[in-house]
Amino acid sequence: MSAKTYGLIAEFDSPAAILQAAEKVRDAGYHRWDVFTPFPIHGLDKVMGFKNSPVGWFALLFGGGAFVATMGVIWYCNAFDYPLIVGGKPMFSPPMSFVPSYILLVLGGAIGAFVGMIALNQLPRLHNPLFAKARFALVSRDKFFLVIGANDPKFSRTETHRLLEEIGGTHVELVEDED
Repeated sequence: MSAKTYGLIAEFDSPAAILQAAEKVRDAGYHRWDVFTPFPIHGLDKVMGFKNSPVGWFALLFGGGAFVATMGVIWYCNAFDYPLIVGGKPMFSPPMSFVPSYILLVLGGAIGAFVGMIALNQLPRLHNPLFAKARFALVSRDKFFLVIGANDPKFSRTETHRLLEEIGGTHVELVEDED
């Protein structure tokens, strides 16, 4: 099995240091990079250029689809498949159909949010090459890590390594994927 380069990882000691490093990596023109921290850092999402997640659109699509489909099934069953005249009531009544349709709208929205989150996060990935690095375990305690992916168009082992050292990164290491 050959090792494939995943990227370069650098360690930082403080939230301010990782925030400044992220700004410098962004300004250097890198696009495929990520930051790992033991707690949320205010302003990091703006530095990284994150926008609103499209997961809400998945929830809207699934929820709206479930609502319309439920109304359609109730209408079809009552008006065509098994029409039953009871006391002169109409074959289809939207107020009567709203409650089950609304319940399935909520269920569809929850399923859509789950499916969207799984799809957009490219899950399940049962292994991440970063887990092979012993120092990466410190991210859950008190260290901050910045990873620049090898799939970035600007990635160069020597230039990227030099950049990570210049911006204050310690323990700059090459990460390889054994897939």
